[in-house]
Amino acid sequence: MKSKTTAAWLSFLGGPLGLHRFYLRGMGDWLGWLLPIPTALGIYGIERVHMYGVDDGLSWALIPMLGFTIAGCALMAIIYGLMTPEKWNARFNPSASTDAEPGRTNWFTIGAVVLALFFGSTILMASIVFSFQRYFEHQIEEGRKISQ
Repeated sequence: MKSKTTAAWLSFLGGPLGLHRFYLRGMGDWLGWLLPIPTALGIYGIERVHMYGVDDGLSWALIPMLGFTIAGCALMAIIYGLMTPEKWNARFNPSASTDAEPGRTNWFTIGAVVLALFFGSTILMASIVFSFQRYFEHQIEEGRKISQ
C-alpha cells in the first residue's frame, strides 16, 4: 500500500529525480523518467555560471528550469499531504478501505507539507526574480550595443 506521508516526503526531497512518481506509479512512469531532464539542465546552467560567469546568456535560461522543477515537486508534496484519506486510498490504494492507515495524515506528513510550502515558494520566487533580472539586464545590454 502506498503511504501518503512517504509520497509527500519523496516528492519534496527527491521529486526532481522523479522518485515520488516511481513510488506511486512504478518504474514505467514516463513522467518520472522525464523529470530529471530539466533538473540536469538547471544544474548544467549553474555549472555554466561557474565556467563563464554570470553574464552567460544560456545559463539564465537554464537555471530557472531547476527552480521551477523543484517548486513543482514541492507543490505535489503539498497536494499529496493535504489529500483526504478517502481520495488518497481510492486513487493509490484501491483495494484498501477508504479510511485505511496509509492515507491518513500525521505530524510527519504535515512536516513535509510545511517544508515544501516554505522551500517551494522560496525557490519559485527566486527563480522568477532571477529570470526577470537576467532578462532585463540582457535587454539593457542589447540596447547599449545598438545605440553605440
